[in-house]
Amino acid sequence: MVASDETVWGVLDQMPRKVTRALTAPVLRAVTKILAVDSQPATAAPARRDGSSVVDCAVYTDGVRQPGELTYQEAVAKASDKASDKASDKAFVWLGLHEPGAEELAEIGTVFGIFDFVIEDALMPGQRPKIERYGDLTVIVLRTARYVEHAELTDTSDVVETGHIILLVGKRFVISVRLGNAARLAPVRAHMEAKPEQLKQGPWAVAQAVMHTVVNLYADVALAIEHDVDEIEEQAFGARGTTTTISHIYQLKRELMEFKRAVLPLQRPLTGLISGEDTPLPRHLLRPFRLTAEHLARAVEQVGTYDDLLNSILQARLAQVTVDQNNDMRKIAAWAAIVAVQTTIAGVYGMNFASIPGADSKYGFSVMVAFMVVSGVVFYRYLRRAGWL
Repeated sequence: MVASDETVWGVLDQMPRKVTRALTAPVLRAVTKILAVDSQPATAAPARRDGSSVVDCAVYTDGVRQPGELTYQEAVAKASDKASDKASDKAFVWLGLHEPGAEELAEIGTVFGIFDFVIEDALMPGQRPKIERYGDLTVIVLRTARYVEHAELTDTSDVVETGHIILLVGKRFVISVRLGNAARLAPVRAHMEAKPEQLKQGPWAVAQAVMHTVVNLYADVALAIEHDVDEIEEQAFGARGTTTTISHIYQLKRELMEFKRAVLPLQRPLTGLISGEDTPLPRHLLRPFRLTAEHLARAVEQVGTYDDLLNSILQARLAQVTVDQNNDMRKIAAWAAIVAVQTTIAGVYGMNFASIPGADSKYGFSVMVAFMVVSGVVFYRYLRRAGWL
């Protein structure tokens, strides 16, 4: 899992930013999905059991999933039985939930011995990423993100979809609560079950794998957003600058801010977790967690870069709009000056006076029309040479 992620980030760091932008983002996105642990398999997600929020529940001993389809009550009892055997330190329960209700989650908390206020906090909407410890229980709140494909960016385009994953990590269990559809954990479980030596390390190994998957999803989203930012930049400063409206830039910036709220707040609690401030992390998992923190730091840097670039594009586009408006006003003023001469002459000769110079002449009308045309042409050439037209 770790080596493949390093390969992806190595490719990203060495790839020039301007090399065939239209092809770079889709190709790199595909490479990331192939190599990363969080790539979505072709098989469907496990169905819920009897309409409940339980997606999967299993007991693992020495990294091996125990046979049989168990309820979480049975799984807890079986893990407790294993505690009296020789493999007492190797057995734990992994319960996966998707959008559970308050009553069901409260019942699960009773079975696993989790405080009621912890359960209530887990279901609280709009939480920021955090890591908190309550005795032997550690609560990890993650914000998930997924890039929403779109043909072109509009004023209402959804670019980033976010959700939550709450991990309840105990001595002999880990409960993953998934809110939203931004990230699936079935591939994580399948990957861990295929490598018993990793799953053998206990509940914290599961927590690290889930966090690593979420952070890798940040990399996918950041790569896709880069393509959108590059496209906006090319339209704003290229020959098709008029096709990019300020509302398009604002919409992408709003979506980027939603992604930023998912990525940035996780950095501090993850650093505290590694340093041992929030919870005593097993020593053998320090290196994988540090690698996850490095990947997160790169995602944070990318988000900051995109934010600054969008601000620059927005300011430049606003300046372009101001210049265009000034040019329009100059053109309107120039045409008003040209028409003012003809309007003055027509107004004077349109007055109902008894005697107007040239009014009784045979050539008076022709001379006045010719004078109006010549004066208009002279003013037009002068103003055009001055850059007003």
